[in-house]
Amino acid sequence: MKLEHRSLSRLTLPLKALFDRFAFAVLIAISVALLLVGKADVALLSAVGTRVSDAIVPLLSALVEPINASRRAADRIGELFALRQENAHLRDQNQHLLEWQDTARQLALENAALRQLLNLDTGVAPPTAVAARVVADAGGPFVHTVLVDAGADRGVVKGMAAVNERGLVGRVIEVGRRSARVLLLTDFNSRVPVMVEPSRDQAILAGDNSREPGLTFLPLHPRMAVGQRVVTSGRGGVLPPGLSVGRISAIADDKVAVVPVVDWERLEYVRLLEYSKVVPPETLATLQREVYGPPRPPAQAQSAASQGAEPALPEAEVAPPGIADGLTTP
Repeated sequence: MKLEHRSLSRLTLPLKALFDRFAFAVLIAISVALLLVGKADVALLSAVGTRVSDAIVPLLSALVEPINASRRAADRIGELFALRQENAHLRDQNQHLLEWQDTARQLALENAALRQLLNLDTGVAPPTAVAARVVADAGGPFVHTVLVDAGADRGVVKGMAAVNERGLVGRVIEVGRRSARVLLLTDFNSRVPVMVEPSRDQAILAGDNSREPGLTFLPLHPRMAVGQRVVTSGRGGVLPPGLSVGRISAIADDKVAVVPVVDWERLEYVRLLEYSKVVPPETLATLQREVYGPPRPPAQAQSAASQGAEPALPEAEVAPPGIADGLTTP
């Protein structure tokens, strides 16, 4: 057995050495041939690659199509679930709106009944307005005012409320012949009587030269929350009530901040409102003298009574037309 194994090994050794030599030579020849072919005809290799790509593309398209179809089906299923959720949300919202509609109708009927009971005039004329354009902005760290191109020639007077399409901008503090200066809500000197809705807490919006003025002179136990609407209260008879001012943005121990509804960066046009003020009681005597003149002496009153004329009423009992009904100017 050992002799046979030795004899086979002796016979295969020359063949193995010969194969190793020829294999190495063959590999070298193949490498040189590939280099020569690559250098000689690049267009041929490119054409072969293009044909291979053309043959593979339909196969890849066929493989990708089921994947795309499954993705589209998953998207449609997701859209169906989203539509169902949105439909349920819209149904709930519609139900809430119907409830609010019923409440609004009841309040409207109650309001009409109360006005009829109090004999109040529902046709209150809105305040007249003068449109003006902002021509200059005196913006700075200490002054927040704008200059508009409407003045006394167009009926602008000091104290008018300046508003735009969003809400209250400020009030007129200086009036010229053809121009007027408006003090913005954010100015340090601005003080506006406001009311928080729906709690109806009264306060003063005080500017502090920042983007968010604060509320001062708050009630003892305010019922305020972030996001509540702030409007003018009309206290003092200077500004019309109900003008939108802003919303409460933050409540802290030292400040209740309000974000105005006006976009100061895009403030181009304003309306200056003419608001009819309430006549205070101390001015009634002056109005009486202007309308009826000074009171006549008792002798004149007796002579008038003897001639059949009605005696003049004392000054305290005379009221001009329009004063007794609502205490407003005629």
